[in-house]
Amino acid sequence: MSKPDELLVDVAAKVESGQSNQMSLTVITDGAVITGRLAPESVWRQRVTEVLTDSARLGEFADTFSKPPAQDGPPTHLHFHVARIIQGTVGIPETGGMYRVSIEDVSAWTVGDVSYSDH
Repeated sequence: MSKPDELLVDVAAKVESGQSNQMSLTVITDGAVITGRLAPESVWRQRVTEVLTDSARLGEFADTFSKPPAQDGPPTHLHFHVARIIQGTVGIPETGGMYRVSIEDVSAWTVGDVSYSDH
């Protein structure tokens, strides 16, 4: 989107202000369908930091994500936690991933998770 969807920015702001990770959303960005729960950026960063800290190969990157998020202005990104990229009838990764998506790049969205088959 050349101009971010104000309603989507409002949804992201509610997630940020409530510190909740229960809002399910599905977005289309650059042809990819991403579905999952939104998390406040601080919660998302904390989880990414934990995963990287526990990694023998990627631990050095943990500090990058441990910095507090900037608090000026409306949210510019969606932070997905326990999310999947939908490819045909399959959701990847199976265990769910953590994705950061620029609101500006979202071309369509809907509230809720998109169903997929693990088979």
